[in-house]
Amino acid sequence: MKRFFSYKKKPKSNQKRRSEKKRLFRQNMEALIKGLRRESKWLRRRISVASTRVLRQYQTSARHWFQCLSDISVQAIDQAKMAEHTFIVIIAIIIGLLGGIGAVGFRFLIKFFGELFFGTFTHSVEMIHSIPWYILMCIPGVGGLIVGMIVHYVSQEVKGPGIPEVMEAVALHNGYIRPRVTIAKAFASAICIGSGGSVGREGPIVQIGSAIGSTIGQFLQVSSRRMQTFVACGASAGIAATFNAPVAGALFSVEVILGDFGVPQFSPIVISSVVGTVVSRHFIGDLPAFEVPPYAIVSVYELFFYFALGLLAGVVSYLFLKTLYHTDDLFQKIPYKMPGYFKTALGGLLVGIIGIWFPQVFGVGYETMNGALHSALSWKIMLVLIFAKLISTSITTGSGGSGGVFAPSLYLGALVGGVIGSGLHALFPHHTAPPGAYALVTMGALVAGTTHAPITAILIIFELTNAYTIILPLMISCIVSTLVTTKLQKESIYTMKLARRGINLNRGQELNVLKSRHVRDVMRPEFELIPTNMPFKALLQFVSESVHSFFFVINSKNKLIGILSLDDIRRVMMDIDVVVDFLVANDITNHGNLTTLRENDNLDHVMKVFGHGKLDELPVVAEDNPDQVIGTVWRQDVIAVYNKEIFKRDMADGVASGINMSSDREDIELVDDFLLRELDAPRRFVGNTIGDLDLRAKYGVEVILIKHREKSKSGYSSQDETLMKIIPYAQYLIKENDIFLVMGEKANLDMLEKL
Repeated sequence: MKRFFSYKKKPKSNQKRRSEKKRLFRQNMEALIKGLRRESKWLRRRISVASTRVLRQYQTSARHWFQCLSDISVQAIDQAKMAEHTFIVIIAIIIGLLGGIGAVGFRFLIKFFGELFFGTFTHSVEMIHSIPWYILMCIPGVGGLIVGMIVHYVSQEVKGPGIPEVMEAVALHNGYIRPRVTIAKAFASAICIGSGGSVGREGPIVQIGSAIGSTIGQFLQVSSRRMQTFVACGASAGIAATFNAPVAGALFSVEVILGDFGVPQFSPIVISSVVGTVVSRHFIGDLPAFEVPPYAIVSVYELFFYFALGLLAGVVSYLFLKTLYHTDDLFQKIPYKMPGYFKTALGGLLVGIIGIWFPQVFGVGYETMNGALHSALSWKIMLVLIFAKLISTSITTGSGGSGGVFAPSLYLGALVGGVIGSGLHALFPHHTAPPGAYALVTMGALVAGTTHAPITAILIIFELTNAYTIILPLMISCIVSTLVTTKLQKESIYTMKLARRGINLNRGQELNVLKSRHVRDVMRPEFELIPTNMPFKALLQFVSESVHSFFFVINSKNKLIGILSLDDIRRVMMDIDVVVDFLVANDITNHGNLTTLRENDNLDHVMKVFGHGKLDELPVVAEDNPDQVIGTVWRQDVIAVYNKEIFKRDMADGVASGINMSSDREDIELVDDFLLRELDAPRRFVGNTIGDLDLRAKYGVEVILIKHREKSKSGYSSQDETLMKIIPYAQYLIKENDIFLVMGEKANLDMLEKL
């Protein structure tokens, strides 16, 4: 056994030899690896250098092609701008197309979130009843929390109905709306409506379409007037696509957004409205928003009922408006330490509690409106739903939700009309139409009362229902409702929000150019004074030698007592042979309605005074002595100033459309060494008004446009800036980062730029 377990011990020399071989092998491998690493580094460097050269060549080539494309596009845009009509039509079609797509996409977004929150995009009562009450109560609260966070962190503009913000942008910011509003408003409103918020989709669609139009205008660097037109085009496309109503969409933009039926750019608004309708019909179908039975006037006596219905609709419109903004005040009184998104969540929770018993208040409410139009609801449930919807909508908007109030106005109108129609039809079954007819008419009457836009209300109800036979009572009720509401409340449901913030749309943009000019600018020091005791013969001799047509009559104490005109003298010329020896100036002087002016009065006030009377000259009296005449103002001088200001604004607007803020500033040569130049407002000017600086007198230049970049409240990058083009007026306070577009001689411009 021993031999099996014995072994021969290997010599140590062999072990050393093997270990030496292993060591040499490791050294060789390490050297090889190091060499490979060096080679790979060299190879990577070579590849990097080669690839960098190739990339640089491609970058240079790409830059060249991009520059060529940019130049071609700029030239194409400039050529299109030169043909104004073609340019406007093309852009109107593009805005209508995008606005229609935005409206359709927004509707699908509402359906998505409706399915997500409730399992039904129509907020069907049967489906909602299957949801446990505690979950049903919380769904609007969750939606409100999400909406509040979007408002707080993304964009403040998406809060509320949306239409007041568009009106403010048109009136105060030349139509500039931040592009981010399009996406933020779409998601915020879709979540609010989809989660049960008691608001409509029409206001958000108007804001989305308007933001699309404004974004296109900003990209093309158009003038403020065209920008406002593009905003109105987007709004009309949105409304038309929503209701399948192109005529009503166009008139809504003109009557509500622009507030001016004389707008010369009406045709592009109509084009956008038509294109938006075509897009909507392609994706959704050519169907009216409401399927209405064929109603007609049963008896001529019904017209009296519709007249009374208009009175009631006006009162309900007023109560709706007041309830909305009183609820807003209640939420504003909640301690300021509570974040805004918690208030929105609280509002959603309250709406959810109401929805436990009355799920009809959730969402837009088209199902309930159709029930009222088909006379399928009892008057009791409609009466209760009037108050439930009124409170729910007020809570949703007052707490900071995102959604419109147009559809709630239709909703309330349908219910109010349904209740009244049920009562009248029960009392006079053979002389009245079914309750649905009264619901239809009151829908339009309530919209007319809340918006102060009767023409839009009449046409939108007509296009929504295709019910021409009911147009006469619809017109009566809408007009009466508007008259009642405007008597009770001057502001509409949209302008009220702005008025509460101190914004007056009529003067917000200095639309009346005469408000910035004063009496002292046009006052003439030459005038004629006549004593009261001047004989008639002497008076005739005096006026025949004068160039004036009006004369100021003073008494023995040099106190102004009246105005004498050539017409006053002509009236007594018929009996000159009888009265010539007895008359004095005081006998034929007009003593009544003596209106005087002061040097600091603005010319807008002066023009109103001229408009109320037949005088062509008005006396200017001293500030410290209202009986002392120091000058006179002629009507023709005021009109000349008006025409000059309009010319300046049109010129500034035209020049602004051709200037890109991102490009290098270049002088524009005019005539005889006169230039147009852009320059930064000197730091010493900041904090002063245009009137105080008196640049025309001190520096010999005229500021015809001011460009101001205003940072948003929620952003800090350059993309969050809003570019405002402002026509200068005397009270404008110069701010940092203002840019002047100045006209003057080159030497004067150089001197101003060095300040």
